[in-house]
Formats: sequence, structure tokens, C-alpha cells
Amino acid sequence: MKDKIIEKMYEISKKPYQKWFKRNEPWKTTSQELIELPEQSLGFHLGSFLLRYNFQIQEKLEDHDVFHVLTNTGVSVVEEIGMQYYLLGNGKRSLYLFMVVTTGFFFYPRQFHYYLNQYDKGKKAHQFYDLDFQKMLTIPVKTIRKTFNII
Repeated sequence: MKDKIIEKMYEISKKPYQKWFKRNEPWKTTSQELIELPEQSLGFHLGSFLLRYNFQIQEKLEDHDVFHVLTNTGVSVVEEIGMQYYLLGNGKRSLYLFMVVTTGFFFYPRQFHYYLNQYDKGKKAHQFYDLDFQKMLTIPVKTIRKTFNII
């Protein structure tokens, strides 16, 4: 039940967030184009992630799926919240992030140690949340993870 409430909150908030808060230009690429990139590349892994979960590239929110790939985070509600804790630890600050981590803390208090672990991992990584990932699509994922200490 909690998962359904959080998923509904996400669906309701996604469109206004895209429209009024995201200033970046949408990527002009498709999942199919991404998986045609070299197998070790960020782009290939991103395309594979999207296809594996039957997701579409969401305009202006492309970085979110890149975070899943780089941090090797799944897509369950608890994992999504954990990824936001990771990004908080990495220095990311946004109203949306604070809403997610607060909601996660109250809805899933038993996951607190997992969230704290994710936060610590984000603190240990070099700041990466604000990179221009569209320009990095051909770089091997392992190289990006190693360079930014993403574990």
C-alpha cells in the first residue's frame, strides 16, 4: 500500500517538475540508438536499463536513469528512495530530493540503515550528480565509476 501511495505521488509530481523545475534540454536520442553504442559505454548500459524495465526516456529527466545505471540501483520504491539518499550524500540538493528522502524516512523507517548506507556511499563518491551525462554516453561505465569512486 505504501508503495502505491509513493508511486502515485511520483506520477502526480513528475509533469510539473519536468515543466517548471528542469531547465535542461531534452536529449535527442532513443533507447534503440543507445544500445547501438559500444557495449561497455554508459549509453549502451542506459539503453539496456531502459529496455530491461520497459521504460521510455523521460524528457528532461534522463539523468535520473543514468543515476540508476551508475549506482547500480534497482527500481523498487525502497531502492528509488535509497538512490535519492545516495545523491543527497553526493551533494545534490533539490526540493524533489528532500520530499523523497523525507517521505522515505517516514514511510519506511525500518530501511533507515539502508538509507544511511546509501548516503555514506554518496559522500564517499566524488561529486557526479551534476555532470553532463549526454556528453559522456560513449565513455565506459567502469571508467566513470572508477573516476568518481561510485560504489
